[in-house]
Amino acid sequence: MNLTHQSKLHRYSAAVEAMREEGGRPGLTARAGVDFASSDYLALASAPRMKEALFAALKAGTPIGAGGSRLLRRNCGEHEALETEAARFFRAETALFFGSGYIANFAILTTLPQRGDLLVLDSLVHASMHEGARAGRAEFRIAAHNDPQSVEDTIGDWHAKGGVGRVWIAIESLYSLDGDFAPLADLVEIAERYEAFLVVDEAHATGIYGEQGRGLTAPYQGCGYILVVHTCGKALGAAGALVTASSVLRDFMVYRCRPFISATAPSPLMAVAARQALLIVQEEPERRRRLIDLIDFAHRQLAICGRPTRSSSQIIPYRVGDNARTIRLAAALQARGFDVRAIRPPAPPGRARLRISLTLNVEQDDVSEMIDALVEETWGKIR
Repeated sequence: MNLTHQSKLHRYSAAVEAMREEGGRPGLTARAGVDFASSDYLALASAPRMKEALFAALKAGTPIGAGGSRLLRRNCGEHEALETEAARFFRAETALFFGSGYIANFAILTTLPQRGDLLVLDSLVHASMHEGARAGRAEFRIAAHNDPQSVEDTIGDWHAKGGVGRVWIAIESLYSLDGDFAPLADLVEIAERYEAFLVVDEAHATGIYGEQGRGLTAPYQGCGYILVVHTCGKALGAAGALVTASSVLRDFMVYRCRPFISATAPSPLMAVAARQALLIVQEEPERRRRLIDLIDFAHRQLAICGRPTRSSSQIIPYRVGDNARTIRLAAALQARGFDVRAIRPPAPPGRARLRISLTLNVEQDDVSEMIDALVEETWGKIR
């Protein structure tokens, strides 16, 4: 590489080197060891029924790729069948299939909130929502995490300063790093009182929580002011995301949403996989029961070991604080055969942690052995 090219790339190479020295973002590493890192919560990604459904679809002639936008001939029957099944299962008026949860969140927040509206984000919502807010038309503000009063105060302040548009509130039902649940009932009540729209990302709850795994928004589905993102790439073991919404909002997105209009449609095979996953969730409830039992077991074991967590979900944040110490602890656990990953800045400084994820890819014995190793490494070598 000549000097001109090197100078062009210097700021990027310097940033990469600085992140490596500071223990920043990790490089890409292969899967190894017992799975305590994935979001394949119900172990559907490799389930026989999922594979059989895909084999059957291929044999029947389902194309691998869509080959274009759904508005340009590539609206496949597999997409529509998934959306019909999803609307029925989630008891929603309609559903719309996107290529990923990130795209779905970004699409909603760059399409539906309009100029003159207010968008209120929980401070810990997914990066896709923050990016959608920055790229969208509406004014946006950040509310304190899981604090309904902060949301209400933000709305009141905006109105007091002359805000007259529609209010949108964006949250996750189960937060991906802290593993805590949103005060959903309180936020629904605020949305009703202020005639606001509520956008709920159910990425880590779909398939696990709520009646038949319909998510924590299940009691509120069908309310025209609630839009829900159900990710297909986590507990459902496939890829893509389903947005459930009123038919009016769905039609508006079909005609006005650039991430939908201008993007190649998701693979029809992924639509087949996601539809099969919805059927498995309904027909094999023992998967959810086993996972809930595993979650309860893990939290009891941590409490017995003197390491209780504020989470009560399948996402267990094991806070360490210091970046370097967190990285060493993750490496020590990986060396002992447990795939546990470190989370550090760009999360806030001093909040580095291990993110332990519980899935049906592990058994209780695996959990016990991992917790024993965690305690030993925390209080032994990694000090």
